[in-house]
Amino acid sequence: MRSVFRRGRFFVGRTAIGLALCLAASDGFESPAQADGYPDRTVKIIVPFPAGGTADAVPRLVADWLSRKWSQPVIIENRTGAAGNIGAEQAYRSAPDGYTLLSSPPPPLVINQNLYPKLAFDPAKFEPIIVMAQVPNALIVNPNNVKASSLRELIEYLQKNPDKVTAATQGNGTTSHLASELFQLMAKVKLRHIPYRGSAPALQGLLAGDVDLMFDNLGVSLPLVNSGKLKLLAVASPNRLPALPEVPTIAEALPGFEAVAWYGIVAPPKTPKDIVDKINADVNEALRQPELQDRLKNLSAEVFGGTVEKTSKYMREEVDRWGAVIKAANIEIQ
Repeated sequence: MRSVFRRGRFFVGRTAIGLALCLAASDGFESPAQADGYPDRTVKIIVPFPAGGTADAVPRLVADWLSRKWSQPVIIENRTGAAGNIGAEQAYRSAPDGYTLLSSPPPPLVINQNLYPKLAFDPAKFEPIIVMAQVPNALIVNPNNVKASSLRELIEYLQKNPDKVTAATQGNGTTSHLASELFQLMAKVKLRHIPYRGSAPALQGLLAGDVDLMFDNLGVSLPLVNSGKLKLLAVASPNRLPALPEVPTIAEALPGFEAVAWYGIVAPPKTPKDIVDKINADVNEALRQPELQDRLKNLSAEVFGGTVEKTSKYMREEVDRWGAVIKAANIEIQ
């Protein structure tokens, strides 16, 4: 009986020690080898906007390279709706293990929290990983509707004719809408807002002459400009683009004006830092590849990249930038 008791006590003691070690590991102890085997299965990147646009094309280029680097499938899943909020919420509620990520332009990450009275997720709790690329917005006009040959001419006309010129946008609260509102505030003009459901129908409206102008990212609209169907008056980047040195910036007429679309990757809250750092390092490696840079240039996209800290700082600045525009323009979405 005594020997049985001793063996039982030894078994209980060993079990207790093992349990204590497990609890300690789950209470603030991160395994130093968490990212060593990552990934060992399929990685899913949720894109909260439809396929076919720049928001979908940029992460697909990076995902394709990562799948070869990691020898694991990296797939894109388009989960659209509610200005990106539906896909963002799905990613937010996914397991924080690096196998579900979110790739998105600004709306669900830095804009929507200032627009919607209530979101089902907290954008500030995502783990920022990297901003892959930026695509400048640009002021595009239908040449049959708008006769101005320069931005200054257009501003002068708008100041004399308030609320007569129509502006297409991708929808309420989108980057094209906010760029339009920022332009109106800084130029002291008034445009008539015509919201569409996405870039494609807005551009169709502009091409048909149903609307007069639009702020859109160059990745989508530049081919239409090159074909002569639309006219490019100015770009919304801080400096002139090397690929379009003859095209002025809006900031040359309105100092400080800047509105660029960017495409970032974030992870669900509490994703381990070593996994975040690994994804950041590998995406940076992808962005250094000449073939990937060439394909981004075809989308009028410029590589951003950099550290997790750079990404986090940039996203905070974007929250402040667009929050100020939303407040000044009194934009509300129910």
